[in-house]
Amino acid sequence: MSGNGNGSHGDADTHSTNGVVNHGVVTMGGMTEINQSAVGRGATVILPSGRGPERPPARRADVGVITILSEEAGAVRDVLGLHWAPAGGLPFFEGSVEIRGTVTRVAALRSLSQGQRSAVMAFDHLRRHYAPAIVVLAGIAGGVHRDTAVGDVVVSTRVVYYDLRKETPDGRLRRGEEREAPAPVGHAVNSFFTDLGSPARFRGTDGDGVTRGFRVHTGPIGSGDAVIADAESEIVRYLKAYNDKILAVDMEAGGLTQAFHEQDGPRAVRGWAVVRGVSDSADQDKDDDHHDVAARHAATVLRGLLPYLPTRRG
Repeated sequence: MSGNGNGSHGDADTHSTNGVVNHGVVTMGGMTEINQSAVGRGATVILPSGRGPERPPARRADVGVITILSEEAGAVRDVLGLHWAPAGGLPFFEGSVEIRGTVTRVAALRSLSQGQRSAVMAFDHLRRHYAPAIVVLAGIAGGVHRDTAVGDVVVSTRVVYYDLRKETPDGRLRRGEEREAPAPVGHAVNSFFTDLGSPARFRGTDGDGVTRGFRVHTGPIGSGDAVIADAESEIVRYLKAYNDKILAVDMEAGGLTQAFHEQDGPRAVRGWAVVRGVSDSADQDKDDDHHDVAARHAATVLRGLLPYLPTRRG
C-alpha cells in the first residue's frame, strides 16, 4: 500500500475525521494505491492461484536426503531405518536416527528422474515440506581418480559444474563453475575425517548380507548432464586439467548447488553435502553391476556423517 498527499490510513476500530467514523482508509486528495492488501475491521485478502503467506511446514527434519535411482532410495531407507510418509503426492520417507546419543530427524525423497533439473525440484520439495537445515545428495557416481576404487565413497563439499560451454568453429570451450558448501558444513566434514582418518576405513553389509571393507575419501566432484563411459573423454580430460583432485562425476550435484544458491524465504536450507559411492570407473566397462553395493556404502557413510552435520537452528 502506498499513499501520496494529505491522507491517512489505518485499521483502528474508530477514528473520527471531521465527524466521519473511519474503519479503513481516509484520503484528503492525492493518490492512494492498494495492492494485495486489506485494511479495516475483518479485512481479508484472497490471492489468485492459492498464493498467500508462507506457513511453517507441518513436518520438520534436520537433514533432507535426495536420491535418484531405486537402489539409492532403497539403501537410504534401509540403512537409516526410514518409513514411508507420503505428502502432497510426493514419495517421502522419514525417521529419526540415533547415533552416540545424537538424534537426527531425516526426510528423504527420490527425485522424479535423473539429471540436474529434477534434483533442483527435489531440493525445493524437501525445503517446502520439511525445511531441513542441511540437504545431502546420496547415491552413486563414476570414479575418475586413481585413488577411488569401485565400492569406495566420496564425501564432497565442492562441486565443479562442467557443462557451461561455448561452441566455436575451432571447437568447444568449457567454462567450469565451482561451488563450495558453507563453512560450517566444511568444518563438519573435516571433523568426520579427523575422527576417522583420511581416507576413512569403513565396513558395510549389503542387501545380500555380504560384509565388505571400503575407503571413504573427501574431495571435489564434477557434475554435468553427460553419462560418461570413456576414461579418456574430453570431459574427463577437462576436469583433470581444471583440478587434478576431482574424484568422481555425477549428474545431479550441480543442480543441488544451484538450488541452494538461488533459494530464498524463511525455509532457507543452511548447507549441503554430497555422498557418492563409486559404482564404476566412468570407462568403457561401465555397467550397473555395482549399483547396489555402491549405494549401500554411500548410505552407510551418510549415517555415520549425520551427527557431525550442523543441524541446530538459531
